Amino acid sequence: MMDVFINDAAAFLPNAPISNDEIENVLGKTFKISSKIRNIVLKNNRIKTRYYAIDPTTGRLTHTNARLTAEAVRMLNPHDRFDIRDIQCLCCGTSTPDLLFPGHALMVLGELNGPPCEAVTTSGICISGMTAFKYAWMNVAAGMSENAAAAGSELASSFIRSAFLKPLYDEKNAAGVIEKPAQAFDADFLRWMLSDGAGAVFLSSQRNVDRISLKIDWIENISFAGELDLCMYGGGVKKADGTVVGWRETENIAPAETPYLFSIRQDIKLLDKHIVSTMGAALSTVVKKHNLVPSDIAWWLPHYSSHYFRPKFYDETARIGFEIPYEKWFTNLTEKGNTGSAAIFIILEELFHSGKLNIGDKLLCFIPESGRFSHCFMMLTAV
Repeated sequence: MMDVFINDAAAFLPNAPISNDEIENVLGKTFKISSKIRNIVLKNNRIKTRYYAIDPTTGRLTHTNARLTAEAVRMLNPHDRFDIRDIQCLCCGTSTPDLLFPGHALMVLGELNGPPCEAVTTSGICISGMTAFKYAWMNVAAGMSENAAAAGSELASSFIRSAFLKPLYDEKNAAGVIEKPAQAFDADFLRWMLSDGAGAVFLSSQRNVDRISLKIDWIENISFAGELDLCMYGGGVKKADGTVVGWRETENIAPAETPYLFSIRQDIKLLDKHIVSTMGAALSTVVKKHNLVPSDIAWWLPHYSSHYFRPKFYDETARIGFEIPYEKWFTNLTEKGNTGSAAIFIILEELFHSGKLNIGDKLLCFIPESGRFSHCFMMLTAV
């Protein structure tokens, strides 16, 4: 396999940043008690600003997901003579495509008005951006293409604005939800957590000659879906026995559940029980496979959905003997929000252009996904 390098990274965040006090003005008000739920969740996640592809005056969407992604790709500038028409392979991952089909990457290529090229879509939740990344990397490494662009993007606001969102609990049990933070997190967490954005990277078999590139050493995706139940999902109903009924099986879905089919749901009990421990198991596997030493890591780039998980992930790395001190952590969750599959691209873009990287720095990226508990790790070296 040939060496592959990240020669540029870009991020696109739509419209103006939205503060905590402005969220309901943009998304719209859905619950009379939402301000109380909001305060609990925002205290835990510590996000101060985020971005929505929504016109705050009309409440209408300002961008499609394809357009968000295309904007990020257009911002790539690996060299002075670069033209997006030079891209030979386009790989795009998202949780929130504009259509069920055709694939998201085809819609992005159409938005770009690009010439014929290989276009690959990966689906999932947070990991979908990294499966697109890995396909692009392998494509170039195998010599199938000289270069590739990989992207992750989310239009999460389309699911959480009041014009779309359906309540998952009623006013009768509101007090009980507020008194139990875990239940509030489960019922309303995602409305106050998710936001919009897109990020992209340009990969090439040739490194930059005038500035730092990031060599891709390896990418590992590890899923526990064969052992654990569904946790985060949309487009169906999860029954009490753990079985899942997809949106097509209308005859097997109770009428009361029908309005909620395309709401985003997350099982907080499963999340708390498994997301940290599976991260530790996956990281232990990667550490052993690649003979990793924590002191060799210059930067740890974690994507986590909430500050609530930050100390939990830290404690887990310490438990398995791979503790990385907080001064080596690089995240922009507080300012950029939780953008799902786009988050690691947006984190990487900021560090790549920060001037903080030195030749030889090792960057270990961590991307968890609660869909059915999967974790991705990627090692990069500044060259």
